[in-house]
Amino acid sequence: MAIIIPESELEESFVRASGPGGQNVNKVSTAVQLRFDVRGSPSLSDDVAVRLMRLAGSRMTREGVLIISADRFRTQERNRADARERLAALVAEAEVRPVKRRPTKPTRAAGERRLAGKAVRSGVKSGRARVRADD
Repeated sequence: MAIIIPESELEESFVRASGPGGQNVNKVSTAVQLRFDVRGSPSLSDDVAVRLMRLAGSRMTREGVLIISADRFRTQERNRADARERLAALVAEAEVRPVKRRPTKPTRAAGERRLAGKAVRSGVKSGRARVRADD
């Protein structure tokens, strides 16, 4: 099931970008900061929101707002699209429920191989021991 986030839940602000762009970089605000309130979003279920907050890491504020900064491109439109694609990718990754690990028990043969290896190693090490004169 694909999660759809309405435009009303996204907040964009535009800032001047660093990097290449010539004089344009000093005049035009091409970098995009996309803000999405994960905690307050009715579009996300609780478990997806928790996974998204964990995935976001340092991009998440204390208030539960996810901030994605995009300044990879020279145009505002491409940076907007990039920020939205990155948000969609994060949400899609958070949507996948992790598979619960089922603990397994080693087979008897594996245990025996392990013990046989330990016995071989023990023999090698005991063969290195000094020979005492009183023997």
